[in-house]
Amino acid sequence: MSIEKTSLANDDLMAVMQQAALEAGHEIMRFYETGCEISLKPDASPVSEADHVAEEVILKALRAYLPDVPVVAEEEMAAGDGPLEIRNRFFLVDPLDGTKEFVLRNGDFTVNIALIENGIPVSGVVYAPVSRRLYCGSASGAWQYDVQPHALTGAIRLQVRECGEQKTAVASRSHNTPETDAYLQEQAIASCVSVGSSLKFCLLAAGQADVYPRFSRTMEWDTAAGDAVLRAAGGKTLTLDDQPLTYGKRNQPSDSDYANPFFIAYGGAGPV
Repeated sequence: MSIEKTSLANDDLMAVMQQAALEAGHEIMRFYETGCEISLKPDASPVSEADHVAEEVILKALRAYLPDVPVVAEEEMAAGDGPLEIRNRFFLVDPLDGTKEFVLRNGDFTVNIALIENGIPVSGVVYAPVSRRLYCGSASGAWQYDVQPHALTGAIRLQVRECGEQKTAVASRSHNTPETDAYLQEQAIASCVSVGSSLKFCLLAAGQADVYPRFSRTMEWDTAAGDAVLRAAGGKTLTLDDQPLTYGKRNQPSDSDYANPFFIAYGGAGPV
C-alpha cells in the first residue's frame, strides 16, 4: 500500500513510520482475509505468519532510513535476535498488537511503531487496519487519520478530555484481572469499555475515555506507540507509584528485559 508522501506528516521520520505501518497493515489484511497458520510461542501467546511478514516490512523500512538506530521488535526478540545493546535512541515495534483479537477476527488489533529517546516515547504510530484508522503522536501533537487507497484524509487533532464526575475506563479485552475489577470499583468508575491492543491508549487520546488501568503483564513494544500518542494528546502513563512509565528497561531483577510494571494511563484528569 502506497500513500502519497505529500499527504503524510511533514516530519520525514514520521512519514517513514506511517508508511511502514500502512504497508505492514496491508500485509496483515491479506492474511486476515485468507487465513494463516497460528502457533504458540514459549510464553503460550499466539503468533501468526502475519506477525512475521508485517515485522519484516517494518524492519526493512526503519533500517533503510536510520540504519544506526537499534530496533527492538517483538518477533525478533522472541527468536533471540534482538539488538545486543541499545542506546539513548531506539525503536520499539509490535507488528501485530492483539494477535488474539486477530485470531478472533474482531478487528481490535494494531500495528505499533515508536521511537524512544532517553526512556521516553517521543514519536508513535498506531494503525488499525480493519477500521483503516491511523493514530500518530509526536512533538507536533497527536492526530487521527482515515486511510484511503492513496491518501490520509479526515485529519483530527487529538486532545484528552477534562474528566468530570462520571469517569469512563477502558480495559483489556483479553487480559482482564481481578485487580482491574477491584480498581474500577474503588475508583467508582461509571462505565468500562473492553478494547483490544493499543487502541485503549488511542481512545484516551481522542477524549473518548478517562483512564486505562493495566494490572497484567505487558511488554514495552505493546505500549510504546500508543503511549506516545496519548502523551502527545496531553495524557500520561504512570506506574503504580505514580512515576512515568519508562522504556529501555533491561537487566531487571524481577522480570525480563523490556517488561513493563503494572501501570495506569490517564487522560486529562491525572490520577483519579
